[in-house]
Amino acid sequence: MGMIRKSCYSLPFVFFCTVFWFLHLLPVSDADNTGLIFKGCAEQKLEDPSGIYSQNLKSLLDLLVSQSGKKAFFTTTSGEGQSVMRGLYQCRGDLSDTDCYNCVSKIPDMLENLCGKVVASRVQLIGCYLRYEIVGFKQVPETQLLYKVCGSKKDSYDDGFEERRDSAFGMVESGVKNGGDLFYTGSYQSLYVLGQCEGDLGKDDCGDCVKSAEDQAKAECGDSISAQIYLHKCFISYSFYPNRGGSSSAGSDTQKTVALAVGGFAALGFLIACFLFLKSMLKRKGEKY
Repeated sequence: MGMIRKSCYSLPFVFFCTVFWFLHLLPVSDADNTGLIFKGCAEQKLEDPSGIYSQNLKSLLDLLVSQSGKKAFFTTTSGEGQSVMRGLYQCRGDLSDTDCYNCVSKIPDMLENLCGKVVASRVQLIGCYLRYEIVGFKQVPETQLLYKVCGSKKDSYDDGFEERRDSAFGMVESGVKNGGDLFYTGSYQSLYVLGQCEGDLGKDDCGDCVKSAEDQAKAECGDSISAQIYLHKCFISYSFYPNRGGSSSAGSDTQKTVALAVGGFAALGFLIACFLFLKSMLKRKGEKY
C-alpha cells in the first residue's frame, strides 16, 4: 500500500514541479540592458600620489549609483579646489527605476578594468552610460561622433526606404523637443526609431543634436537598414523590418510569442497535473473500499 501511495503522488507532483521549474528558469525579460556598447578613455593618466582623486572619484561614483534608483539622469561633483571630479549618468528613457539602477551599478566596477586610472572616461552600456572627468578637462563638442554601428545594407526591393527613414527621423526630432524627458521612441512603416539627449540639454539644443546624429547616420551608414549613432550629448538608433507591419520592435513580438507559448505550456501542464492527481485520489478511494 505504501508503494502504491508513493507512485500516486510522484507522477503528478514531479510533472508539476518540472513545469514550475521550467518557468522559473525562463528570463523575465528578453532584453539585457547591461551589455557593453563602447568605452571612451582619456589618454592622460590620473596622477594621484596623495590618493585624493581616487577618494573623490569613489565618492562621486557611489553618489551616482545611489541616485540611479530614483531618476533617469543625474549630475554632480565631488571634492574641492583642483581635485574636483564631475560626473553624470543617464538611463534610456524607457527603463524603470530598478532597471536603471541595475544598469548604472554595473559601471563603477568596469571603469578601472576598461580604462584604468585616467582623468576622464565614459562607459556606454545598452541601457545607460556614465562618464566622469576632472573639472577643467577639455570637453569635446556636443555633436562629436563617439561611436557608430551600421547594420546590413537594404535589399533592392526596399524602394522608398530612405523616405521612410527621413520621415521617422522627423518624428524623433519632434518627439525629443516636445516630450518632457528629451526621449522619444516610436515606429513608422516598419521602421523603429529611438532618440535621446543628455538630460541637461535644452529642447532646441536637443533637437539640433538629434538632427546632427541623423545627418551623420546618413553619411556614415548610408543605406544600412539599421544603425546606432552616439554623439557626445545625444544618440539615435533605427531598425527597419521590411517583412513586418508597423510594430515597434522585433523583440516585442518575440516576447509575446514566448509568453503565449509558455502560458499555453503551463496551462496544459497544470491541467494534466490536476487530472493525474484526481485520478490518483480516485484510485486510492477505490482501494479503501
